[in-house]
Amino acid sequence: MKSTSLSVKENITFEEAIALTQEIMTEMEKGQISAAEIESLIGDLVKSKNGARGFFVAYLTDSRPLADNPSPSIFRSLESSPKTVTELLVKNLAMCSAMVVHHQRNQDQDTASQSETVRSRTTRLIKSVDIPSLKGEIEELYQSTTTGQGNYKQFLERWGYDDEQLKAIQQAIEPLLS
Repeated sequence: MKSTSLSVKENITFEEAIALTQEIMTEMEKGQISAAEIESLIGDLVKSKNGARGFFVAYLTDSRPLADNPSPSIFRSLESSPKTVTELLVKNLAMCSAMVVHHQRNQDQDTASQSETVRSRTTRLIKSVDIPSLKGEIEELYQSTTTGQGNYKQFLERWGYDDEQLKAIQQAIEPLLS
C-alpha cells in the first residue's frame, strides 16, 4: 500500500474539511490508506472546530457503509480531541433526532431515513469512543430536554425544537444513559 498524499492544512475551512473527509473515505473504501494514516488525518481534522464539523457532516451522511462500522482508528482519532468531539457528537445526536420528526411531518420519508441513519451512526460513535466527559454531556442534554434548563437550554432554544422534537431527542438519549 502506498502512502496517502492527503493532508490537513492549517486553518482548514468547513468546506475543505468536508471535501477532505470524502477523499479519505474514498481511499478507505479502496483500501489505499493505512489505519495509522486514517487515525493521523482524522485526528488532525478534529483538532479544529471547522475540521471536526466538516468531518462529521461528511462522515455521518456518506452513502457508503463505511460509517456504519467505524474502525478502531476512527475511534482513536476522535478520542484525541475530546472537547470538540464531545460537543459535536452531543449536538449532532440532538439535531438529527429532531430532523427525523421534521422530515416526517413534511412527508419526506427519504430525508427522514437519512436523518435516522445519521442518528444511528452518531449513537454508535457515542457508545464506542472512550471520552470520559461524553456521558456527562449526554446527561446534560437530556436534562435540558426534560426541564428546559441547563447547559443545552440555549442550543435547544436557538433551533426552536418543539415538544415532539424534544421527545425524539430524549428517546435517542435514553438508551445511552444506562
